[in-house]
Amino acid sequence: METKTKNNHIGRKISRIRELRGMKQETLAEELGISQQAVSNIENSEKVDDLKLEEIAKALGVTTDAIKNFSEESVLNIISNSFHDNSVLNGVLYNPTFNPIDKLVEAYEENKKLYERLLQAEKEKVAYLEKLVK
Repeated sequence: METKTKNNHIGRKISRIRELRGMKQETLAEELGISQQAVSNIENSEKVDDLKLEEIAKALGVTTDAIKNFSEESVLNIISNSFHDNSVLNGVLYNPTFNPIDKLVEAYEENKKLYERLLQAEKEKVAYLEKLVK
């Protein structure tokens, strides 16, 4: 059985999903146990055999339905919604659960304690050396 729906170019969808996953043709080829040229041919094909599509979906870490129903519009909607959310900073979800000033004060206090311990250790060394000299 062949996978084909009107105006759907399965090969292009595979190519876009592969690119969005940051995967090269060579990597996909290795996963599938085929040549890079074979992957290129698949990506240029309007339809792909269902068994091959299942293998490709598994290698890409998606379902066959995700490939069949993939659309650039849905990806763009997800991306644009993510970047218009006020809790997103440079594309990273940013909802701190702590007060940064408290963390800074905490680090300062920890640094102060460390310095005091170091100073005490030096005083003990000096006292020990003075004892040895006498």
